[in-house]
Amino acid sequence: MARYFLHRFLMTLPALWLVLTMVFLLIHIVPGDPVEQMLGEGAAPGQAAELRHTLGLDRPLIVQYGKYLWQVARGDFGQSFKFQAPVRRVIFERYPATLQLAFLALVVCMAIAIPAGVLAAHRRGTTTDRTVGVLTLFGLAVPNLALGPLLIALFSIELGWLPVSGRGGALNYILPAVTLGAALAAILTRMVRGAMLEELSSDYVRTARAKGLRTSVVLVRHALRNALIPITTIIGLQFGTLLAGAIVTETIFSWPGIGRLTVQAISARDYPLLQGCILVIALSYVLVNLLTDFLYSLIDPRVRLS
Repeated sequence: MARYFLHRFLMTLPALWLVLTMVFLLIHIVPGDPVEQMLGEGAAPGQAAELRHTLGLDRPLIVQYGKYLWQVARGDFGQSFKFQAPVRRVIFERYPATLQLAFLALVVCMAIAIPAGVLAAHRRGTTTDRTVGVLTLFGLAVPNLALGPLLIALFSIELGWLPVSGRGGALNYILPAVTLGAALAAILTRMVRGAMLEELSSDYVRTARAKGLRTSVVLVRHALRNALIPITTIIGLQFGTLLAGAIVTETIFSWPGIGRLTVQAISARDYPLLQGCILVIALSYVLVNLLTDFLYSLIDPRVRLS
């Protein structure tokens, strides 16, 4: 199994290299000068040239690219222009906040989607099924950019129950986690419903019912367990999406995570920091996919990793 995971990880290296290359080229093509951002408009021409030389921005693009790849290979992401600190340290000071938020959002997503999907499949064609369908459509139609401010206006400003922003106590996690998890719950609910409908029409389910097993046992221990393979795939992909999609939500709630850090890096034209953020997000996708493959073998013993 270790050899399999090593092989899968090596296969992702070309994709990571492509991501690094595309980001490096795009942020150098986008208009804007990080030196002007750092010094301001009133800086003397000599100061700008000196700082540009110190940062290595006056070198040819291919030289900057080669230097960056060599630094990444050694685990060195460079120095942040904005924070004047190593990129690696800046990122990993913020990354735990994003992981915590993504994990809680995934818990919210699963807590909503799995019971709703199972119930909709069990009550197929009834009012319950149609109600779940309407709610999932609403969840898909409302983006985080709109849902976040709506929740703030209702629960923070109008009712005063929850904090508006920041990462203080446990209450600060509720609104961002619900905002992130709600849209993904709509997608996962439909996947759970579809997978459960396929399993509920199987012969082994009819046999279990003919034996007189309780409905809850048939749904959970038999149908849901066999439906977990496609569900696990979606959950794994969604967790990776949460890490990248937290950019909007973290900005709305002033959450000190890697998503908001990425926005700050873009605003400041902080090339090393932006490249480091995107690399960490891409690596997170890779690790989540590898973990998903491992969970397959735990959920279904018939799955064999070659």
